Amino acid sequence: MKYRRFGGSGFSVSALGFGCMRLPVENRDPGAISQDEAIGMIRHSLDNGVTYVDTAYNYHRGESEGLVGRALAGRRDNVTLATKLPLWLCDSPDDFERILTEQLDRLGTDYVDCYLLHSLNKGLWDKAHSMGILDFLERELERGRIRHAGFSFHDSYDVFTKIVDAYDWEFCQIMLNYVDTHYQAGVAGLEYAARKGLAVVIMEPLRGGKLTVNLPEEIAETLDAVGEDWSPAEWGLRWVLNRPEVSVVLSGMSSMAQVEENLRVASQAEPGSLSDKHLNALELAREIYLGRMKISCTECGYCQPCPSRVAIPDIFSIYNDAAMFNAVESSTRFYKGIVQSDRGAARCVECGHCESVCPQQLPVTKLLKEAHEALTQS
Repeated sequence: MKYRRFGGSGFSVSALGFGCMRLPVENRDPGAISQDEAIGMIRHSLDNGVTYVDTAYNYHRGESEGLVGRALAGRRDNVTLATKLPLWLCDSPDDFERILTEQLDRLGTDYVDCYLLHSLNKGLWDKAHSMGILDFLERELERGRIRHAGFSFHDSYDVFTKIVDAYDWEFCQIMLNYVDTHYQAGVAGLEYAARKGLAVVIMEPLRGGKLTVNLPEEIAETLDAVGEDWSPAEWGLRWVLNRPEVSVVLSGMSSMAQVEENLRVASQAEPGSLSDKHLNALELAREIYLGRMKISCTECGYCQPCPSRVAIPDIFSIYNDAAMFNAVESSTRFYKGIVQSDRGAARCVECGHCESVCPQQLPVTKLLKEAHEALTQS
């Protein structure tokens, strides 16, 4: 296993982190973790050099933290443990302390090494800041219940830099892969945070597995032409691990085979180890993926809230995933959930509000009909 400095914190972590959001489950029920299998996978990764384990309050419908606590029993001192505060569940400052106390109990520990404000965007950041979240972090750092403060992020680059500059963070967690180089914080955010001395944790290096299965034929041919005996997962992981600014790459592993492959890749990949030939092939693959995009929505959110409650950016994102990554089955399933929550495209009354504010000047109502038809065909 390779190890990397965790920003300016003074310690190192394994290049591969075990992300506990996609553990094996029974009967496709996210809340029914396959206990023995999941614990075996986590412990096997620790035995082979992984030192960073990441979970969250809401993962696996609230069951992930407890599972992680059981997996780390007797091994806690050798692990950098990360979990996250779900700010959307906090209505007052008292909720911050209450939830952290519950998390420590679930995890069976007195402290969390890396504590993140979960899934920050502009709205959540403004809400948390107004409720004194930074004072809470300072108190808990002083008490020792958390050792290092950070945040995970899902919004635009401009919002990212604002949050980075608002506090003396030690680390952040961003989404990054070879397709989404300019999405959310992106490569620019990675470089900005690293210049500020933050450790950078990468999530979604394989875009939730979409970069590993059902590859479009032209992308498979592009990568195969390089002559490396690498799986799609290895290509994706190596691209992220090639960046020297990256401290740790999280992988949400759901089988022992995935654990073994990721361990092998993380024991070999070094910053700067990819050649121009490798990088050019991945850039071409990126361009092919983006060329398959149906709707050039940037998910800026200007169309929200929709007067009819239509989840416009989410619907367009799901539609794009289906086309770009041959992810029809999962996309139709996700869209069904949106429809069941009464936010589907069929609710659109063509009021025109979205089109009047869309910076991309998209024909939103027409595209909603197109997405709805494509995502309900099956």
